[in-house]
Amino acid sequence: MKYEYIVKEALAEFTAYISSEKGLSPLTVEAYSRDIAAFIAFLSRFAIDDFVSITSDLIVAFLAHMQATGYSSATICRHLIAIKVLFRFLTGEQIVTKNPSSHLESPKLWQLLPEILTAEEIKALLAQPSMSSESGVRDRAILEVLYGAGLRVSEACLLTIYDVTDEFLRTMGKGSQERLVPIGRYALAAIDRYLSLYRCRYDSEKLLTLFLSTRGRPINRVAVWKMVKGYAKKASITKNVSPHSMRHSFATHLLENGADLRVIQELLGHATIASTDRYTQVNRRQLQRSFTAFHPRP
Repeated sequence: MKYEYIVKEALAEFTAYISSEKGLSPLTVEAYSRDIAAFIAFLSRFAIDDFVSITSDLIVAFLAHMQATGYSSATICRHLIAIKVLFRFLTGEQIVTKNPSSHLESPKLWQLLPEILTAEEIKALLAQPSMSSESGVRDRAILEVLYGAGLRVSEACLLTIYDVTDEFLRTMGKGSQERLVPIGRYALAAIDRYLSLYRCRYDSEKLLTLFLSTRGRPINRVAVWKMVKGYAKKASITKNVSPHSMRHSFATHLLENGADLRVIQELLGHATIASTDRYTQVNRRQLQRSFTAFHPRP
């Protein structure tokens, strides 16, 4: 049996397994399938005709190849997680007897956080959208919400005009968990400007989504991702900036200014404090750098 055929059959079974038995979301299933497909494409250059011949060295070679190609640590880690899930499935189905990924440790999550923007960089980024155009006014409001409320990009895209009050944003997070997030005056002013100047042109009874494209359609996460990237480049920010960078900057800046970790957990919508605790790891690294830089006897 050709390797391509074996891979095709196993991948189909694996996809069915993670979507039905594991109950993963369609987006997660798609991401896992895409990551495994990339791994399989890499393996095609080797003379391998079954899964049994895949070794931990080959997995490491694939990850090293990704790193050399310029992929981020977070993307590489995600591919490794997908490979680990795949081999757990293969061993469970007795397609292989040995799991070559079992001893490969994922990097600690806090080491894979997007780069944090400084307060000055946030200010420069927020200043980029033009306040004389519909897209610029809308983009400024989106940026203010991402940083001012720490929303996930998907949460910002799903906001409706009725989710905004004078004090809070109501959003649906992971697992369809509703939460209320305080909204600051800058974000509120940006939303009000967008609503009064441009959003009012569209029928709010038929289309409830808050942020729309210039064609009157709900804006999507890809458009927001490209928008943030574009403004970061325009602001001459050399860091790898994404919408998630805004969320992480929101949390880190709160922590640096004395906010309680439990409060940050609630604001971010984390199910457990363990997810929020990674920010203390980032802060410890900053403390260590400050100590080394400024203490007379570090």
